[in-house]
Amino acid sequence: QVQLVESGGGLVQAGGSLRLSCAASGSIFSIGSMGWYRQAPGKQRELVAAITSGGSTNYADSVKGRFTISRDNAKNKVYLQMNSLKPEDTAVYYCNAGLMLGPRAPGADYWGQGTQVTVSS
Repeated sequence: QVQLVESGGGLVQAGGSLRLSCAASGSIFSIGSMGWYRQAPGKQRELVAAITSGGSTNYADSVKGRFTISRDNAKNKVYLQMNSLKPEDTAVYYCNAGLMLGPRAPGADYWGQGTQVTVSS
């Protein structure tokens, strides 16, 4: 069974830092892009940051300069280092990955269960 499991969320004061981790496990042939999305109450889910298998990154304008995405291909993990956190960063953060389960299988998007990040003012 393939799954993505996030960890590292929590409660932090404004200006603080958190590091999210996401591990992909199961019978995985290859992993393409990995990323982090977030969804605040009453809002649509939005892309926070993404990273390709080659290491190219993409960030939402709202987090540029504060958040850093990285990945460990050997461990099938992706990380999100979040610094200078603001109350508006409060949301459920979801890990996303494009996975292939076999050499001829089509790629498909997989999602983690989400981890809550709360930033107090």
